[in-house]
Amino acid sequence: MSHARHTRAALMPLLGDRRRWPARGVRRARDGWGDLAGHRLIAMPMPEPGERPQVRALRRWYVTVWVLLGLLPPGIAVWDQPDGTRSTTLALLSVLVLCYPLTGTFPGDPVIRRTAFLGVLVAGIGAVSYQMDGAASLLIVSLPHFWIFAGSPRRAVVLSGAAAAATVAGEAVRSAPDGQVLTGNSVAALIGYAAGVLFGLWMHRVVGRHDERARLLAADLADAERRLAEAQRRQGAADERERLAREIHDTLAQGLASIVVLAEAARNGLRADPDRSAQQLTSIEQTARENLAEARVLVGAADQGSVAPSSIARTLRRTLDRFAEDTGLAVHAELPDVDCDQTTRIALLRCTQESLANVRKHAAASTVGVVLERRPHGVELEITDDGRGFMVAESRGFGLDGMRRRLAELGGELNVTSSPGDGTRILAMIPAKA
Repeated sequence: MSHARHTRAALMPLLGDRRRWPARGVRRARDGWGDLAGHRLIAMPMPEPGERPQVRALRRWYVTVWVLLGLLPPGIAVWDQPDGTRSTTLALLSVLVLCYPLTGTFPGDPVIRRTAFLGVLVAGIGAVSYQMDGAASLLIVSLPHFWIFAGSPRRAVVLSGAAAAATVAGEAVRSAPDGQVLTGNSVAALIGYAAGVLFGLWMHRVVGRHDERARLLAADLADAERRLAEAQRRQGAADERERLAREIHDTLAQGLASIVVLAEAARNGLRADPDRSAQQLTSIEQTARENLAEARVLVGAADQGSVAPSSIARTLRRTLDRFAEDTGLAVHAELPDVDCDQTTRIALLRCTQESLANVRKHAAASTVGVVLERRPHGVELEITDDGRGFMVAESRGFGLDGMRRRLAELGGELNVTSSPGDGTRILAMIPAKA
């Protein structure tokens, strides 16, 4: 069954979403009622897809109760009445059945349709009361219709009051002028109306409180979603700043530091060793070009494939040759041609660059060893030096933390082993991808 758009005041067990229902199918009226109405089919409005199944089932139960306890008893009771009374009463009950689909089956303004149905219901109840000397049971069973379709408590009270008045008036007109004006049936109708009003107003208050709680919960949920989205945005911005800082530290900052060291060495050796200074100037130019390429990658003007374009072994070999040329340290490397993807190649290259930069700045080493190896569980890169070493637990700096985070993003890990006077061993492991 459909209901009005503005039904906050309606009975909660009988109300669902405040939206219209399109027409749906038919329900067959069986047994004696189909013959009473003269029709075998009763059209049933279809509920909206978003309606809760419990409310939909409750509505269907109410329609069944209305037919069985409100319309069927008068139809059965009138069978032993004279032909005129029987045919008129059955016709009235049939009209009520046929008018019910107006609430949702026919096109047009739903408010007008439902108001028209309630008007027919009021007139029909009054007419049945006139024909049968009272219709209190039909009135009482029909009261929920007024709260469902009226649209507001005031309209529900007025329309259901009109139905109660029609019930009493129909019986009074039938009994006049010799019968009682106020019979037991009329008293039952008035008591039922009063109880229905009290119950309806109480349910309206309950539904209003429920709607207010729902509104507050919806507002709280919307606020929580907004704050969560804002927190995610801030976290995303922080993660991106951290990534950029790590990339700048591992690329541009290291390159600029190398340029500074080479420039100082070249300036100091201009007179004593011009050839060596020329070589250092060449290294400065090459480092600057590499930094420019790295900068282009950072700003998105070049693809990351230009950083480690092919074999990781060849990429690391070029890096180690440059390091040996710039520092004069002995470098021993075992670099087999290990097959790995682009992200793994870049991570291994960055770990190598950071480790070599630390050797240059802090280790005071004479020899550096680099071993690249494919293991069953992934790729391992080991970098060792014979420098002064340090206390790992007391180390502070962006470089080691940056390497750990970079490897963690790929599911890998970084192990650092060192002690004062014993050199340093760095082991980077990246697991194989399934």
